[in-house]
Amino acid sequence: MNQPSTKKDKPTMRKLILKMSISADGFVAGPKGQIDWIFRSMDESAAAWTVETLWQAGVHIMGSRTFHDMASYWPASSEVFAAPMNEIPKVVFTRKDFLEPTSEEPTTNALEDARINSEGLFNTSDTVSLHASSWVHAGIAGDSLETEINRLKEQDGKFILAHGGASFARSLVESGLIDEYRLLIHPVILGKGLPLFSTVATPFDLKLENSIAFKSGIIANTYIPLLR
Repeated sequence: MNQPSTKKDKPTMRKLILKMSISADGFVAGPKGQIDWIFRSMDESAAAWTVETLWQAGVHIMGSRTFHDMASYWPASSEVFAAPMNEIPKVVFTRKDFLEPTSEEPTTNALEDARINSEGLFNTSDTVSLHASSWVHAGIAGDSLETEINRLKEQDGKFILAHGGASFARSLVESGLIDEYRLLIHPVILGKGLPLFSTVATPFDLKLENSIAFKSGIIANTYIPLLR
């Protein structure tokens, strides 16, 4: 008589996805963090793709400077991105014991560029989200990057979505912990700026899972890293 197997299936860990806008020559921001070039080519279809990705996430993670920028911007925004940015839980990666910005963390060029372009194509008539308290009650990840990411992966829920900024994104790339890249490749050459892949020590291959070309010239590519 066959005995039932006592082996337990290994639980499925949720994925870490990095979503970034990137120039055609591989930069995620200008030399001083400028992102004005992102708004010049963004169209409604690319925005809709971005909103869909945001809503699919179970938690948004980011570095501390990006967190302070977004916490200063999204609660009062009426853009189409605001609802998922405000309503979905956040975790900020920081060694500090508090979330309040300090004089050592001035407003960035990225935040200024976002504010300048805030009256553009992507505003809606919807009321501002009432869930902006998620910024106040964001989780703090202060342990090592690998420890914190693996802890999040072991939790139940939809995938983990990483936003940046540049140094945080580079750390994730370097760690090898990213399970999927969703890159919005913009039709612009910056020449110099903040690169995404400059700290990779060992080359690795990517499998193209999906590619969508938008009228503005933006291409949304989804890649899966292959085993090294």
